[in-house]
Amino acid sequence: MYVHVPSAWVAMAAYSSMAIASAMALIWKHPLADLIAKSASPIGAAFTFVCLVTGSLWGKPMWGTWWVWDARLTSMLILFFLYLGHMALLNAFDDPARGMKAAAILALAGFVNVPVIKFSVDWWNTLHQPASVTRMGMPKIDPTMLLPLLLMGVGFTMFFVTLLLLRVRLEIVAAKIRSIRLTQIHGGVGVLSSGEAVN
Repeated sequence: MYVHVPSAWVAMAAYSSMAIASAMALIWKHPLADLIAKSASPIGAAFTFVCLVTGSLWGKPMWGTWWVWDARLTSMLILFFLYLGHMALLNAFDDPARGMKAAAILALAGFVNVPVIKFSVDWWNTLHQPASVTRMGMPKIDPTMLLPLLLMGVGFTMFFVTLLLLRVRLEIVAAKIRSIRLTQIHGGVGVLSSGEAVN
């Protein structure tokens, strides 16, 4: 529970941040927003994968099965596929700008799945337990379990932010390297063509 629940929280938060960054990239054309969305995608996918695996491990003794097509589980699996689709679209085009635009549109369209995950246990009769921490009124969980769970949530969130900042930094460095290489290639071609013109 102390890994499964924080992983689910961070998976949804990561997708939300990816969708916000994608909206900023589409509206204001800010290149850093594209890099944030690109960087958040694999991290969010990893947290979603951890959530699904630990949920299966928890579900076997609780429900007697590794997997059920429960509303919460199914919507979480859809979130994992949305992450995979986002990463695939980023690399599907020769022009990186087209890939980022297509991935941003998918991120925004897929954001409707986040509230579905959150409220699925309230909207449908599911095997998954209802919300016990983020609910109206006092949490239903005992304080001796709530405090370590919240601490794990904070730790997972800080881990996500740290990984995101590191990946964004790497993406900025990679973009600079690509820009330098393109400048050298075009500069070299210019010298060659002018040399040929002189000859």
